[in-house]
Amino acid sequence: MIASRLLACVLSAFICRSLYAESPSAPLPALPRDSELVFFEDWSRGIVEAQKWYSPRKKWGEGNHGVVPENVRIERDRIDDREQNVLVCEAHGDLYDGPITGWRGEPTRVGGLLVTKPFFASGRYEVVMKIGKPEGGQGAHTLPIGSVPAIWTYAYRYVTVPPMAKDSFTANTPLYNPLMQVYGGGANEYWSEIDFPELGKQGDFQRGLYNTFCQNRHDWRVFDVPSIDDQEYHIYTTDWRTTLKPLPEVRDEQVVQKDRFWWIQDTAVPFDLYLGNPLKRLRKDRYAVYWGLKAEHWLDGVKVGENVKHVPAMAAQLNLGVWLPKWAGPAPWKLSRVCFARVQIWRYSDPGDVYNVLIDDIPDNIRTIRNDGQ
Repeated sequence: MIASRLLACVLSAFICRSLYAESPSAPLPALPRDSELVFFEDWSRGIVEAQKWYSPRKKWGEGNHGVVPENVRIERDRIDDREQNVLVCEAHGDLYDGPITGWRGEPTRVGGLLVTKPFFASGRYEVVMKIGKPEGGQGAHTLPIGSVPAIWTYAYRYVTVPPMAKDSFTANTPLYNPLMQVYGGGANEYWSEIDFPELGKQGDFQRGLYNTFCQNRHDWRVFDVPSIDDQEYHIYTTDWRTTLKPLPEVRDEQVVQKDRFWWIQDTAVPFDLYLGNPLKRLRKDRYAVYWGLKAEHWLDGVKVGENVKHVPAMAAQLNLGVWLPKWAGPAPWKLSRVCFARVQIWRYSDPGDVYNVLIDDIPDNIRTIRNDGQ
């Protein structure tokens, strides 16, 4: 049960903070004294509040038909011997033949996703999640193989310049960096993502994908996780830290200002020193880069691993859900679900946090198709 696994996880931020401070046996490190509880959700109001969440109608990757809002809802469930509201993200496997459809009107391999409206950077992220047993399947599967239950932060920005300018910096588009070219050149992708975790690659739920994405760099990690096929709720916790890293190599003539940040404008500055992140001006000819330091991960209070490479610094939205990409493998069942009982986010306000650069919600790309095919 949740209470016995992690005493520090309670509904009240005040109680949680006190337990961490007073109990020497607390399995997680104490929250920083200046941390602030900035987001809390247990769906006790019985609704998904529009000012806090949105549900994309989105397809990405191969071998699936996306995620749709119709697969996201609130139900009742038992947690620690009491009943409460939970968020349900439903998944439709290879055998699903119901009325809900996704990409191109296809009913199979469709999941559900809920995303926070606010953006967050450094902090502690705590999510209580249960992976359900598949229904209407072939065989006695206890886990929904072929699906990927996941918790992750994500934000994205696409920047372009005319083709003739693709190989150089331009002050008119300060965020364009010729060292980040994608799609044949002339385009950049600013990308902030931490996965904690994605589960179920090729049907394997005993190891989780704990990944980081910082622009065009990616750190791919696999960590062992305890058994989660017990139909119980488990607590997934990640600490995301950022910092300012001095860049003594950079001078005033090598940067340009855009809003409150400074951006590299010289290919002589090695890309690995800044990974496309913005800079902070300290004084004349002195700069530091906003830098992702690490992401540490715990499951039920036990540390499973950490990412220390290509960690983002730009604020992102928290995503909760399930999808069915090709790399998850076959899903020989009709229905499954992933349930979320509680979400808490404490802000650390580390000096490397970057807000208001990545600002857009995840766009829809699936057209709604009625049952009559119109």
